[in-house]
Amino acid sequence: MHRKLYFRIWLAVVLALAVLTLAVGAVWRLTMEPPLRHVVLRNATGDVVGAAAMRPRVESAQSQWHSAEGESDGDPGARNGPGTEESLEHQAPPVGQFGRGPEFLVQMDDGQLLHVHMPRPALRPWMGSIGYVSALCLVALAVALGTYPVVRRLTRRLENLQASVEAWGDGNLGARAVVDGDDEAAFLARRFNHAAQRVEALMQARDALLASQKSLLANASHELRSPLARLRMGLELLEGGGDRDALREELERNISELDQLIGEILLASRLDAKEADLGANEVLDLVALCAQECAHTGARLDCPDSALPVQGVPKLLRRAVRNLLENAVRHGRSPQGDAADAGVVLELRHAVEAGVAVVRLAVVDAGPGVPPEHQQRVFEPFYRLPGVSETSGGAGLGLALVKSIAERHGGAVQCSNNPQGGARFEITLPAGIETGASSPTYR
Repeated sequence: MHRKLYFRIWLAVVLALAVLTLAVGAVWRLTMEPPLRHVVLRNATGDVVGAAAMRPRVESAQSQWHSAEGESDGDPGARNGPGTEESLEHQAPPVGQFGRGPEFLVQMDDGQLLHVHMPRPALRPWMGSIGYVSALCLVALAVALGTYPVVRRLTRRLENLQASVEAWGDGNLGARAVVDGDDEAAFLARRFNHAAQRVEALMQARDALLASQKSLLANASHELRSPLARLRMGLELLEGGGDRDALREELERNISELDQLIGEILLASRLDAKEADLGANEVLDLVALCAQECAHTGARLDCPDSALPVQGVPKLLRRAVRNLLENAVRHGRSPQGDAADAGVVLELRHAVEAGVAVVRLAVVDAGPGVPPEHQQRVFEPFYRLPGVSETSGGAGLGLALVKSIAERHGGAVQCSNNPQGGARFEITLPAGIETGASSPTYR
């Protein structure tokens, strides 16, 4: 249960006031004179033989002098009435001559005047006028010392939170508040940490996106120069004469390459923007999709007889499979023969990883493979292996798109080498339906 902050403050104030009240009351009782009172003297038979009021200690209290009236056993005021007050006072010793305590002047029935003194214990040195102030100072100091730890603990956490907020506002997005306790201050610190963490994650994602976009723009501008230069050269050759049919074919090929490069750049930009709408997810048969792409490139398909359903955007998954096959055909075979002769194989398998059904799609070639130190970098945009020139085809975006598409579908891609030689690119995707479920309707 939350211990309310206002309750702690209220409790500290109440306790402080209680201690102060008790201390002041004790000092008051020790230093102040008792209230005005009367004394009545009786004989052995119980008859009143004398009565008087307490002598006042200041002249201003003379007006309070009066006799004890209304006594049931007699009228003592008749003996010490107002008329005899001054004469009695002149006959008596000064008030306070014999020490502290109430004093009475009693006129007896026989005319004898008695001075009655009820002494009080002598005041200690610290109970004098200066001692009274000192006592109050000690009480105040005790209250201050008693409440300081409680108040300081509350304010220290607020100060720590303030410092964290100021540091975060000054640009230190990693600043976090210390969470101590379980009251409103601790709850506020936890909420601040949660909000700061979300903002930091968003800023990091934004910075990564901006860096990716800058890198993509810089590399795209470089890659666009080659087809544009070839187009310019082809136009110049057309103006100067020559084989127009061959030049026309070269121009068409360069335009097609330029169009493909622009399409890949736009797709890479949209994949970087996680919120971009790239199409509706559907349950599709990956075996049928891969069979179509293998027929297009001449690769061999190795897959089970049953369907392998996956959930995803059909055009994106088709693009990923096509990019892997084209990359294997382009870089993973010898100059002789087609894809089938060069050993380009697309493997499809169903597996279970950590209790989750997945589909593995692997494209294997018979080329020189990928050096281990480059197996992660080949998925970077516009990255080419050492020794691979632009004339070999491709702009270096194909594998980067494969990685982005796989991650967009909750999967992953990795590169490795076969023990028999050649490279192996494998995509792992979540299965579209669980094992044993009814057959889906494919689109």
